[in-house]
Amino acid sequence: MAEAPLPAIRSLPSWLLGRAAARGRTLVAEALAAEGMKMWHHVVLSAVRDLAPVAQADLGRAVRLDPKDLVGVLNDLQSAGLVLREPDPGDRRKNAVSLTEDGARLLTRCEKAARHANDELLAPLSPDERAMFMDLLIRISGTEG
Repeated sequence: MAEAPLPAIRSLPSWLLGRAAARGRTLVAEALAAEGMKMWHHVVLSAVRDLAPVAQADLGRAVRLDPKDLVGVLNDLQSAGLVLREPDPGDRRKNAVSLTEDGARLLTRCEKAARHANDELLAPLSPDERAMFMDLLIRISGTEG
């Protein structure tokens, strides 16, 4: 008789990684929600900080977000006073996005909350195991170098 499908699936690294990723996303989303922030809003805010001033189209490519979805996120962030969209000095037909002081303060709080959520996710691991786990994740994720 064939093995029951659930034990076979639960033994796959891809299934386990998916479960761990889902738990991590939930923990981070809850931590960000406590700051009044959604996951994509946090991603975009962080990218704006790192790339600013950044053309809106370049920002969308950097975070791999559909342009229509990016506009919605930027509208929310701008309405909340967290980012500015101004004509790009290099090309007046484009918008350049930058972080406001309020955006920078909120981003600092969100980054701290996300770190705490990730610490909770990795709590069962020792510091050495965490370092090894991160190294292994980088190797298998294709994000090395």
